[in-house]
Amino acid sequence: MKIQGQIVDIPNQRIYKGELTIANGKIQAIVEKDHEVTHYILPGFVDAHIHIESSMLVPSEFAKLAVTHGTVATVSDPHEIANVLGVKGVEFMIENGKQTPFKFNFGAPSCVPATSFESAGAVIDSDDIKTLMANPDIKYLAEMMNYPGVLFDDEEVLKKIAWAKQYNKPVDGHAPGLRGADITKYIAAGISTDHECFTYEEALEKLQKGMKVIIREGSAAKNFEALIDLLPEHHENMMFCSDDKHPDDLLIGHINQLCARAVSKDIDISKILQTACINPVKHYNLDVGLLNVGDAADFIIVEDLKAFKTLQTYIDGTLVYDFGIVNMPEVSFKNLNNFNCDKKDISDFRFESSAEKIRVIECLDGELVTNEIITNASIENGNLVSNTETDVLKMVVVNRYNNAQPAIAFIKNFGLKEGAIASSVGHDSHNIIAVGVNDAAICKAVNAIIAVKGGICAVNTSEEKTVPLPVAGIMSDQDGETIGRQYAELDTMAKQLGCTLNAPYMSLSFMALLVIPSLKLSDKGLFNGQTFKFTALEIE
Repeated sequence: MKIQGQIVDIPNQRIYKGELTIANGKIQAIVEKDHEVTHYILPGFVDAHIHIESSMLVPSEFAKLAVTHGTVATVSDPHEIANVLGVKGVEFMIENGKQTPFKFNFGAPSCVPATSFESAGAVIDSDDIKTLMANPDIKYLAEMMNYPGVLFDDEEVLKKIAWAKQYNKPVDGHAPGLRGADITKYIAAGISTDHECFTYEEALEKLQKGMKVIIREGSAAKNFEALIDLLPEHHENMMFCSDDKHPDDLLIGHINQLCARAVSKDIDISKILQTACINPVKHYNLDVGLLNVGDAADFIIVEDLKAFKTLQTYIDGTLVYDFGIVNMPEVSFKNLNNFNCDKKDISDFRFESSAEKIRVIECLDGELVTNEIITNASIENGNLVSNTETDVLKMVVVNRYNNAQPAIAFIKNFGLKEGAIASSVGHDSHNIIAVGVNDAAICKAVNAIIAVKGGICAVNTSEEKTVPLPVAGIMSDQDGETIGRQYAELDTMAKQLGCTLNAPYMSLSFMALLVIPSLKLSDKGLFNGQTFKFTALEIE
């Protein structure tokens, strides 16, 4: 097979008319050759850090959407399903992904459960990490979110890192806002990347101290604008990732979008493409071709080097995407789950109080970090309630693995004026999380999730819309087009209820993410991510 086009030679910073010869899944020859083809041939894009589960798709369905945008591989942390199902969940992701040509590269989740301050469905200890690291399908130790464990020399945390080192596999980081001596120690432990930088100065310090910085632009957390100006000088040590990408967004674009945005800022194309295509392959030692003779024939053909509209995607010489047509197999699988709680009563969401002031989580649109604010309490008949006038709404987290009393807090900036929204996608333990204007609406939403053993929903007094997620309570068993459309409909309903956030369900899912400061809610209570301790809702 011979393919002609404008060949983009990233390392040598040149573009020339040429021809590829492909045989047995490999590039046999690359020659300069005059022709009239104007399309560009370049290595495929690699998402350097993503949780496939956040697309609400199993890997085989995720792949069908990703290849339409020129993505040929991902560096995937199966942390979400691992928190629900443990090693069995990791194995499900690997085996499902293997049924497609797409190059999934899974890591061993380092923090299951993420903290001891929440109820998860499983535990992955250092002995499990040892077993996973011996598996050639595991490419790295996934993000070490327990940075306090690193800083305070937690024995179990250090054992996990040691097993990665023994098998010569990289260790991914997760250290939002960590600076100075703390980040120096964190890096010295052997941690090589971070995708959690949210300021230029933080990312620059990490780069200067030897870390690789991954620019993240997901459905909720968006750090591209804050960090992109570092790329021209530090392109050899930067990568692009989406981290968490919801299905409606994945229908529209992927890493190609970040390349297009970088081009619009007049950054050199070779530096952009090194970041998007080459650096992840080199850092994680991936079996992904880089458009060299002898490499796997993993490459894409794009219309231009501005919008990067993908015309064709090849993986191991197979044409998996061809001008709007995806050529990938249907994959059958069994729905695994871990969901065991009974429906709730409205009274379960009552919070008896006489407090005048309460602590409130301030959700920041496009950020995983939150603020802690103090505001006046709204009390009706001795019960702390939502106040839609001040946009301070009741939020709950319900243990989905056992029957337990719901944890209750309050949150600002969701903007709901009626009804409630809920989800069993609640990072990291994936308990049920809900926000609503009153206890009845919250109860209705929570019970809608319990009824289908996992999903996302929106409710008001007259309507209830639910998208079931029967795979671990976090992924659909449907195709990408279907779940993308259903998710978009729910997103629209949430905004019709008054939600002002760009990605309501993605933001909701992170309000239980304790390892990101400042104030979050687990199924066990309100939690201060800076002191790493529980804190009181009521101000004495």
